[in-house]
Amino acid sequence: MDFNVKKLASGAGVFFTRAVQFTEEKLGQAEKTELDPHLENLITRADCTKNWTEKILRQTEVLLQPNPIDHTGARIEEFIYDKLDKKLPSRTTNPELLGQYMLEAANEFGPGTPYGSTLITVGEYQKRLGGAERELLQTSAAAFLTPLRNFLEGDWKTISKERRLLENRRLDLDICKARLKKAKQAEAKAAAAPDFQETRPRNYVLSASASALLSEEVDKAEHELRVAQTEFDRQAEVTRLLLEGISSTHLNHLRCLQDFAEAQATYYAQCHHYMQDLQRELNKCANSVSTPHPAAAVCPDPDHLSSAFLSGPSSPGATVSSLSSQRPSTVDMEQTQHPVTGSRKAKVLYDYDAHDASELSLLADELITVYTVPGMDPDWLIGERGNQKGKVPVTYLELLS
Repeated sequence: MDFNVKKLASGAGVFFTRAVQFTEEKLGQAEKTELDPHLENLITRADCTKNWTEKILRQTEVLLQPNPIDHTGARIEEFIYDKLDKKLPSRTTNPELLGQYMLEAANEFGPGTPYGSTLITVGEYQKRLGGAERELLQTSAAAFLTPLRNFLEGDWKTISKERRLLENRRLDLDICKARLKKAKQAEAKAAAAPDFQETRPRNYVLSASASALLSEEVDKAEHELRVAQTEFDRQAEVTRLLLEGISSTHLNHLRCLQDFAEAQATYYAQCHHYMQDLQRELNKCANSVSTPHPAAAVCPDPDHLSSAFLSGPSSPGATVSSLSSQRPSTVDMEQTQHPVTGSRKAKVLYDYDAHDASELSLLADELITVYTVPGMDPDWLIGERGNQKGKVPVTYLELLS
């Protein structure tokens, strides 16, 4: 118990001494040892990295989970499952929930009605969009958010701990410097005092004894200063090595950022593909409603559409292809029914894979001839390449004069 009390008292004394030194430095009443310029630059760079990593992490979470309430709940749920060492279950995304509501509404209104069948069509695509969003969330969390959190909760805590220890070593060093300075000043003052050897021998003996004590104080202060300098230099080296590791952190975060951008590109490409397919389906459904002979163009059967989605097509356009194959409308029919207007050249901007026999596959940078026919969807043109022809999307083309 005595040892613990002494240790506690010693620690309190050191803390108080450091607090006094720190306060005097702030007031300009004490000298402060400056760090090496290279170390100062590393510290500044590390602080900048930490601050911007926090902001990027926080804003990315907001981007992926816009609702603050849902975001907080997701973090709490993630924390609980992490403590229980269990895998976090997949959360239903908002598009998936919307799609489920549409399917349930279609059953209530009647799947065979135009509104009910359209609800099923849109609902299935909403569920596909939700699946793509869930995949984006999972990929982003694993490839981008987790490394950023690991840096802030792991590496940065270690760096902060060593920096605090370096600051304490610096305060101890400055305290020893001030102590040595005071001891030397006292020794010099005693050496400059009048010599009382002849008039007062007793005072001379006392003066010699005091000089010896002052000399011992100087030697002790010099020893403490050497020890403090050694500990400070050692801690500065440890801190420097940790701070130089920030460069490796930047490289790691760079790879994570590239993975995140790739995940976003994949997600938006999937969404674009799904929405193109959905618009095509809705246009065909709308045309079937206005057509006097339903046998020529019918809205897709809801049961067939659902089973096609559940079967898991290998590509985003596979479902639409299977549905489109049942329709007798082709480019040849359109060409025989309508005259050609406005033939011109076009440059292909992106690769495009045809979804059915009525469309023409495209390769980026190739030149094709395009034209339109009366009554055709304005988002599409007829494209010709040699003996091949078919419908092509306008958004994939740059029309040339």
